[in-house]
Amino acid sequence: MSLTRRLTRLIETKPVSEDDLAAAAVFVLDTLANALAARHSPQGQILRDWHARRPSDTGRRAFLFGALAHILEMDDLHRESVTHPGCVVVPAAWAMAAQNGTDGRDFLKAVLAGYEAVCRIGNAVGRAHYKVWHNTGTCGPYGAAMATAQLLDLGEEPTVWALGNAGTQSAGLWQFLEENAMSKHLHAGRAAEAGLLAAELAARGFTGPAQILEGAKGFFVAACPDAQPERVLAAPEAPWQLRLTSIKPWPSCRHTHPAIEAALDLHSRVALDAIAALRVETYQAALDLCDQATPSSEYEAKFSLHHCVAAALSDGAVTLSSFDGPARARVAALAAKTSVSATPAHNAAYPDRWGARLTVQTAGGETLVAERPACKGDPEFPVTAKEMRAKAAMLLEHAHLPQKRAAALMEAVLELVAGGPLPDIEMLYA
Repeated sequence: MSLTRRLTRLIETKPVSEDDLAAAAVFVLDTLANALAARHSPQGQILRDWHARRPSDTGRRAFLFGALAHILEMDDLHRESVTHPGCVVVPAAWAMAAQNGTDGRDFLKAVLAGYEAVCRIGNAVGRAHYKVWHNTGTCGPYGAAMATAQLLDLGEEPTVWALGNAGTQSAGLWQFLEENAMSKHLHAGRAAEAGLLAAELAARGFTGPAQILEGAKGFFVAACPDAQPERVLAAPEAPWQLRLTSIKPWPSCRHTHPAIEAALDLHSRVALDAIAALRVETYQAALDLCDQATPSSEYEAKFSLHHCVAAALSDGAVTLSSFDGPARARVAALAAKTSVSATPAHNAAYPDRWGARLTVQTAGGETLVAERPACKGDPEFPVTAKEMRAKAAMLLEHAHLPQKRAAALMEAVLELVAGGPLPDIEMLYA
């Protein structure tokens, strides 16, 4: 029996509690707020202009929603799989549920199923995959397909076809980061659209390969040199993978977050003009993506440990404005004093723990150290309900939504658990 068939059965038989549905609503709100807040970014304006000039079908809506949700680097992160499941699952599920008039509870159940698929497959790809491939782009189509299949009530065989054809569309390479390009958002949008397309075609009898994961010419052989196929089905009794997904409190690459939190801890304990050197110790995957000493753009700064630490130390906060040109210029001298390295201890803990240690050396010979073994917003260190609402409100304010309208939208999303209709989000596509 193929892995995708067994995964489909695992998901179909996994019990769903009221707490699971409530948690799913929170992640939907986080994804939607991220997408709305990115509408007026340079990338968002290009994407919306493209969308406005083409027919507005369900797949294009999923694409635009997904691409927008991944722009600000504040969308959720599942650390074990190193995927951002929200930006691929929620847009596909929302587009299909809105088209079909699905009620809130069935929509949230589909979101849970989608997260389960993308994260479980992501758990199995191995570390070598992430060096070249963007896991959200490659594993995301499976999650979008699973969520859409649930909403279409496909049944087992067509769902297996949908997963097979989602997997054959897997793509997304890290080369964009080497050249400061916008491709990362394309990965998210395309994954959402690809999974939705695969499920829609399966509903019409369009077959797909059952052994897309483990087959002799399948995903693991093609793109995952150290794949661990057994992890797709491991611990079926574990909580839903959505419950193991992290909420990001700061708008930068998740790999920078433990160092940011350490820097925020030291902000009030050291005078900036007294700092002679900064040293960040973390795990190698963080250096692979975020060792950028002199970022030349807002997006590069979001992937720079040097800039993120300097901004947090300097300002005592990291916000959406912490990465623009004036902010980069203001903290450039402090960022230039920063060195980064990987340690065996941090490497051994990753990906179960994404940690960092920050050491500050002063001109007077004093040494200050702050360490975070994991990231704020992880399941073990969750953001509070109050912090989550504050984050959503901040993002919706950035989206230029009036306060009352933003509050109403937040409540409508959180109340989906009661079975109501999806709220109107036409402003996302306009």
